[in-house]
Amino acid sequence: MLQNVLLEREIYASEEHKMMQEMIQDFIKNEILPQNEQWEKDGMVSREIWERAGELGLLCIDMPEEYGGSGLDFSYSALFIEELSKKGISGPGFSLHSDIVAPYLLKYGTEAQKKKYLPQMATGKMITAIGMTEPNCGSDLKALRTTAVDKGDHYLVNGQKTFITNGYMSDMAVVAVKTNPGTENEGVSLLIMESALEGFEKGIPFKKIGMKAQDTCELFFDNVKVPKENLLGEEGQGFKIMMTELARERLTVAIVGVAVAEGAITDTIEYTSTRTAFKQPIAGFQNTQFKLAECATQLQIHQAFLDRCIVLMGEHKLTPESASMAKYSATDMCGKVVDECLQLFGGYGYMWEYPIARMYADNRVARIYAGTNEIMKLLIARGLYKELFQQMRAMQKAKKK
Repeated sequence: MLQNVLLEREIYASEEHKMMQEMIQDFIKNEILPQNEQWEKDGMVSREIWERAGELGLLCIDMPEEYGGSGLDFSYSALFIEELSKKGISGPGFSLHSDIVAPYLLKYGTEAQKKKYLPQMATGKMITAIGMTEPNCGSDLKALRTTAVDKGDHYLVNGQKTFITNGYMSDMAVVAVKTNPGTENEGVSLLIMESALEGFEKGIPFKKIGMKAQDTCELFFDNVKVPKENLLGEEGQGFKIMMTELARERLTVAIVGVAVAEGAITDTIEYTSTRTAFKQPIAGFQNTQFKLAECATQLQIHQAFLDRCIVLMGEHKLTPESASMAKYSATDMCGKVVDECLQLFGGYGYMWEYPIARMYADNRVARIYAGTNEIMKLLIARGLYKELFQQMRAMQKAKKK
C-alpha cells in the first residue's frame, strides 16, 4: 500500500536486487521472526542464525570472493539492513560484523590477517565486535585509557570497553588502545584480539530499554598478551583509521532509521485500516490521514538523500560530513515518525507484542551510538567552516612559537 505513494528506488531496481530481497524476506519470516521472542529472553541470538546467514551469503556481502564474501556492491548490504529494520529486527548484529569490522580488515589488514579472519566471518562461524567506547570515553576517542605496552614480540593490554555490540558472543574484536602510553610517541592503535586469549573476559550482557535480543556487554583486559602480528594498520594510526571508517558506520545507522520509519508507517496503515472507532476505521479520521501524510513525506525525502549516500559509499566517495547529515537527520526523523505511529495504535502501541512498541524502544539509542547527534552537528559545522578552522589552528600554533 505504501509503495503506491513512494517512488521506485533505482538502487534496488535490478533483478538481482529483487531476487535477493525475496530471499531475505523469506529468511526473516521463516528463520528470524519465530525465534525473536526467545532471543529477547536470552539476551542474545543463537550462533545458528549467524551460520545460516553465512550459508545464504548475507554476511560480508561486499567483500571480495577471494576472502569468502559475495563480491557484490554496498547496495546489497544496505538492502539486507533495510529488510531487517523494516520488520523491527534488532537482535543479530550482522551489520556491525559485516559493515564495520570486515571493511577495517579488508582495507588495513595484512594479507595474512585477511585470509585468517574474513573467510570465517563470511561463514558466520566467527562473530566479531569492535571495542572503542570506554566507561569514561564515548565520543572523545582520544581520551581512551586501555593501554597496550610494547613487550618486544607482543603487546600487553590492560583496560576495559563498554557498550560493545556482539560483545558477549564475539570470537574476535578490533580494539582501540593507547600504544606507548605516557611517552612522546603515545598514540591510538587498533589490535585484533581473539576472545580466547588469556586475560580477555566478558561481562554479563546489559539489560537495556530496547534491542533486547542483541548482546551488549563490557570487555575486560587483564595483562592480555596480543601478538605483534595482530596490529591492524600502522601503530599510532588508529584514530585516523577510525575517523575515516566511521562514515560507513554512520550511514548504516541512517539506513536503519529510514527503514524503521518505513516499517512503522506500513504497519500503521494496516492497523488503522482495520481498527475501528466510532463505527468507522481509524483511517477515516482526518487526523490519522494528516499524520501519516506527514510521516510518508518525511520518509520519501530521507530515502532520496539516503539512496544518494548509498551510491556514493559504493563509489568510495561518501564524505564524513554527508554521513553525519544522514545519521543525525534520519535518526531524528525515525524517532518522530515512530512516536506518531505509536500514538495511532493507541494503548496497543504500548504493548510489547506489537512491533511498533519494539521499534519505539529499540531506536531511541540510534541518536546516541555511532556518535551522538550533537557530535554529528559539530562535524557538519566543521566541514562548513573547514578553511576558517584551519586558519585559526595555524594562528594558534604561530602564537605558541
